[in-house]
Amino acid sequence: MVLVAPSILSADFSKLGEEIKAVEEAGADWLHIDVMDGHFVPNITIGPVVVKSIRPVTDLTFDVHLMIEEPEKYVDAFADAGADIITVHAECNGLEEAVSLIKKKCMAGVALKPSTPLSTVEGVMDKIDMLLVMTVNPGFGGQKFMEEVLPKVEEARKMIGSRDIYLQVDGGINPDNVASVKKAGANVIVAGSAVFKSGDYSAVIKSLK
Repeated sequence: MVLVAPSILSADFSKLGEEIKAVEEAGADWLHIDVMDGHFVPNITIGPVVVKSIRPVTDLTFDVHLMIEEPEKYVDAFADAGADIITVHAECNGLEEAVSLIKKKCMAGVALKPSTPLSTVEGVMDKIDMLLVMTVNPGFGGQKFMEEVLPKVEEARKMIGSRDIYLQVDGGINPDNVASVKKAGANVIVAGSAVFKSGDYSAVIKSLK
């Protein structure tokens, strides 16, 4: 089964609660929450206060993607705010420490930028619940899907093997290219612009599944 996780980075923040309720009613499985600090990536988005404020709005799984430096400092804050899954980047220092901290609170994910080799995460594969392969360079929503990363998704699926680990793909995914992403082995699809910039959330989410 393929799960769809709309990314609120592309939602209308002036009515965020309504947007979240709308995608939940439209068939979303998870809610993908991008956290950026202006250092690890150039953009700045939201913090634990926003996550806590939207937690009562929905029962959807909160999939929090930390694109930040020193993520271990903020794990407790996001877990306490309501995160169900916290994903940190393989490129950060102290990856194993961060994963261990997350596992004390909730499910743990590790993300890879398009250029980062899968070998980077070999040491934590037996500790994580999700592997996220980025198909854009992280930092901004609405970017073009990088088709050249698909072989890496296929390799990630082989690397996961029989382990009970979600394979999430995030970046520029829409109804036109999602088939290739699923064929490569992804079972969690993140979509921001494709969902929130459409006129029909339900139709788009259905087409992504």
